[in-house]
Amino acid sequence: MLSRIVEILQKTPGIKARVIARKLGLDKQEVNKFLHSHTHNFQISDDYCWSNKNVDLIINFPKHCWVDCDLFESALEQVESPLESQANSVHIIIPVGCKLLLESIARLMALSNQLVSRNKNVTLDFTQQPGTLSYVSRLGFFEHLDSRVNVLPGRPVVSRAQLYSENSDSVVEFGSIDPSNPDKSIPKRLKKVFVDLAGEKYDQDAYTVLSELFGNVMEHSKLPIPGFIGLQFYKNTSPPHIQTVISDSGEGILGTLKPIFQDKYPDQYQEIKNSGEDFDRELLRRVFLNGRISQVDDPNRGLGISSSSKVAQKYSAKILVRQANCEICLNFKQGKLKPINFKTNLPLIHGTHICFDFELD
Repeated sequence: MLSRIVEILQKTPGIKARVIARKLGLDKQEVNKFLHSHTHNFQISDDYCWSNKNVDLIINFPKHCWVDCDLFESALEQVESPLESQANSVHIIIPVGCKLLLESIARLMALSNQLVSRNKNVTLDFTQQPGTLSYVSRLGFFEHLDSRVNVLPGRPVVSRAQLYSENSDSVVEFGSIDPSNPDKSIPKRLKKVFVDLAGEKYDQDAYTVLSELFGNVMEHSKLPIPGFIGLQFYKNTSPPHIQTVISDSGEGILGTLKPIFQDKYPDQYQEIKNSGEDFDRELLRRVFLNGRISQVDDPNRGLGISSSSKVAQKYSAKILVRQANCEICLNFKQGKLKPINFKTNLPLIHGTHICFDFELD
């Protein structure tokens, strides 16, 4: 019975004994007696709800594959939401053959930093796949990973990002987006590598995307955890493609706009409410495709993100936007937007995490 109750409370912590009994198909008194006799395993709240006590949360990524954002989110969904869990410790395992795409590396770093900021013990375990540890070191992962995160078999003594900094035509190491100390050379470095890979036709458009999103994170990220930005060229895929990720742990686009949206944009608010669409989906769609939605009282604000979408449309790119509990995918082909893919009820990750994926000819 112990392992079955632990499993139930991992998925749905904070429930009463009668609910646990119903899930087990057992008598409530029998379950209640068992819970009270195992208070070293379980804890009860003032309103008589039970949770696991000091149980590690173990997240396993899949073996022998490239882990994109879909597989990353699937791994989180196999357990309870790490940031909302009662568990004091979170152990994330990168198993044999597991390779992480840049888009999933960005989410892993943001989640890990947010977990330790909540005083949880976090372990990233690369023991079975040291090659992935070496790869993320090359990207500058450990320069931006909170020092309180445990790394197995150990953090690299020498950072490969520092060793080979700016010495690659396919990687731009993660750069910090710190509003208190902005490094404005980062968008220029990203643009140069992007244009070298993709061609001169991308020159102005690439800078538009990178500088606008860099500035957006600096302006709207209000937490002490800095944001970050990076680039990776995947040349051995069909077709080859460039991923650029921008991530911050602030309030997020929805967290910033939803509190002011009804009062500031009453007509649009009613349109969305009457549309029958998911409110978050439709608001994100308008922010990225239409623009001119901003918390700032300036008619020229709110254009940066939508101008990035126009670039994506021009070059048949994909934009993936992760918010606290949802994700929207805007995928353009031959200048047209494909059906929007929108996911809800995702495990909590604070902030805004954007991946631009450009396929090259």
